[in-house]
Amino acid sequence: TAHTDTGMCAQAAALTAQAERQTSTAQWDLSAAGTTLARTTAIRLGETIGPADVQQELPGIERLERLREALAILTIGTAHTHGQLAWFLSSATVTLTPVLRWRALTADERQSFGTVVPTSEEFTDAENAVRHVRTALSHITAHEEPTSPALPQPATRDL
Repeated sequence: TAHTDTGMCAQAAALTAQAERQTSTAQWDLSAAGTTLARTTAIRLGETIGPADVQQELPGIERLERLREALAILTIGTAHTHGQLAWFLSSATVTLTPVLRWRALTADERQSFGTVVPTSEEFTDAENAVRHVRTALSHITAHEEPTSPALPQPATRDL
C-alpha cells in the first residue's frame, strides 16, 4: 500500500506541524512538568521505535509489539497531563489506533476478531508516524529546562 494523505504518517506530520506552530507563536507554553513529560515521552518513543533500517529488519510480531508499546507510552503520557499536551498526545494516539486492529499471526478469519496482518509499508507508515511525534516533542521542548519529574510519583505519608 502506498503512502497517502490519509496515512498515519501524513496525519502525524500535520499534527506535529500544528504543535510546532503553536509553540513557535507562544500559543502553547509548556509548564516545567509538561516539558519534562514531553521530553520523557520523546525519549521513550525513540527507544521503542528505532531507526528505519533497524525496524525493517525486525520480524512483524516484534514491529507490532513495539508499535503497541508506542501507543501505551502516548496513552500513559496523556493520563499524566492535561491541556494542550494531553490533547496533542491523545491526538497522536488516535492517529496510531489502526495498529490496534493489526495482528502478526495467521488466524482463521472467524477467530481473529476482525484483525488484519499489515503490510511492510503499513508498518513503516506507522513507525514513521511515531518518529514524527517523537521529533515534535523534542522540538517543542528544546528551549525549556525541566524542573519536575516526568510522571507523578506515588504519594507517601509518614506514619
